[in-house]
Amino acid sequence: MDVETRELRYFVAVAEELHFGRAAQRLGISQPPLSRAIRLLERRMGVALLERTSREVRLTTAGEVLLAEGRGALDSVAAAVRRAQRAGATAPRLVLALKPGSDADLLRPMLDRYAATPGAVPVDLAFSVGERAAMVRDGRADLALLHRPQNDLSGLDSDDLHTEGQVVVLAAAHPLAGRATVSMADLHGEPQPRWPEARPGVTGHPVADTDQLLQLVLLGRMVAVLPESVRDRLPPGTVSRPVTDAEPATLVIAWSLSSVSRRVAAFVRAATSAGSAAFP
Repeated sequence: MDVETRELRYFVAVAEELHFGRAAQRLGISQPPLSRAIRLLERRMGVALLERTSREVRLTTAGEVLLAEGRGALDSVAAAVRRAQRAGATAPRLVLALKPGSDADLLRPMLDRYAATPGAVPVDLAFSVGERAAMVRDGRADLALLHRPQNDLSGLDSDDLHTEGQVVVLAAAHPLAGRATVSMADLHGEPQPRWPEARPGVTGHPVADTDQLLQLVLLGRMVAVLPESVRDRLPPGTVSRPVTDAEPATLVIAWSLSSVSRRVAAFVRAATSAGSAAFP
């Protein structure tokens, strides 16, 4: 059976609020038509999605599944609409999401190479620390510069641009600062950061941006394993030491797995060409 986007949006609102009144207010409709829509959806699907009592609303097992899958479906529809609107705009543009200072000095070369390709369009830069991958997934951006293994690349395709070793950044007074190199075992138990876009399973102290991270390192509150190019931007009072067995960090250009945009493909070719020229 087919489920309309409107029905799915209604159900997700109720499932998240677990209250028909609040869900109706959130949707900007009255409660009776919302209740009827959910009952009709359950009848058409042939399963109960909600358990209703006079005191509460609970999700059934089927409802939990539809909530999880429905959120993704609605996100995909919204992303498709955003990409289509941008592709069909009178003055089309590409949006590249990146973190300040994380481009390995490739930003200018890749922009120049793309600008020289036939049919190139203007490229807007969207700076973000915590939402670059999400911006590509939901259609707010066409491409993003990310790092593997640090970032969660699920739902994205990518090409490698540059790979480098990693260093640990420490307060100058830290006991490990006196060593020439350290290993991952040396860092066991040390407080470390967790970025907003970290891949699943990564634990640590949440940090919002590089400035916050470096301040915490300077205060001796944590240590951070980062790409070795960070050495050029460290503040006084901090030092870096190579981590001999850390997985290398790879800068990638990432885009949606579902993208069929020729402009996106052209930018990826320009980015990889710039990377090959800068790091042969």
